[in-house]
Amino acid sequence: MQLPPLSENSLKDKVILVTGAGDGIGRAAALSFARAGATLILLGRTVSKLEAVYDEILSEGGAEPAIVPLDLCGATLSHYQQMAQTIQEQFKRLDGVLHNASQLGYLRPFAQIPEKEWQDIMQVNLTSQFYMTQALLPLLLQAPHASVIFTSSGVGRKGRAYWGSYAVSKFATEGMMQVLADEYANSKVRFNCINPGATRTKMRAKAYPAEDANQLKTPEDIMPLYLYLMSDQSIDVNGQSLDAQPKK
Repeated sequence: MQLPPLSENSLKDKVILVTGAGDGIGRAAALSFARAGATLILLGRTVSKLEAVYDEILSEGGAEPAIVPLDLCGATLSHYQQMAQTIQEQFKRLDGVLHNASQLGYLRPFAQIPEKEWQDIMQVNLTSQFYMTQALLPLLLQAPHASVIFTSSGVGRKGRAYWGSYAVSKFATEGMMQVLADEYANSKVRFNCINPGATRTKMRAKAYPAEDANQLKTPEDIMPLYLYLMSDQSIDVNGQSLDAQPKK
């Protein structure tokens, strides 16, 4: 799709939560959202990485972010409910969520997927998003317009050999987004997926170790779609699965 031009302050006064905000696409999104005027809630596993993003946002003159250290693999529903309560007390609202954090596991034959690997990937890529979205819905419904973006994948639309756990988790993510989009079609909360495509990240390097990463788009290169879906210019876009790098 052809994206409309966005103003420099397209996210002014919005409060946005980004998961996996310490690295890769999550980091790029947090910085891009902050530059567009948003106040960020940075969620991730590694405090030092979140602190680095925090410092960079402040050094660029952005609004002071909040940091939420959380390991999605071990978090329970109560963790997300407590987080929602803290956001309510501190910010009084939530205008957007980018579910970016994901776990790849290892590429292997389906018959050889270990039970723990399957459970961990489903926990991080799917169950944590279910818990978090459920806990945050009351806050999102208070916003004038709210946007929830899930992270999909090409293997979440067409299954591929050896991508078992990860691919299934992304198929399920697409399904969860569609269910939510349909249920809240008459509300001011919209739900969409972004497939980042081949991007220069650590996860991509793990999946394709022989690939020349310099030939790939950087996380910063693919931010226009993220900014558009998080801004009010996309208030009529709901239930869509969009490509950050559409095929020409």
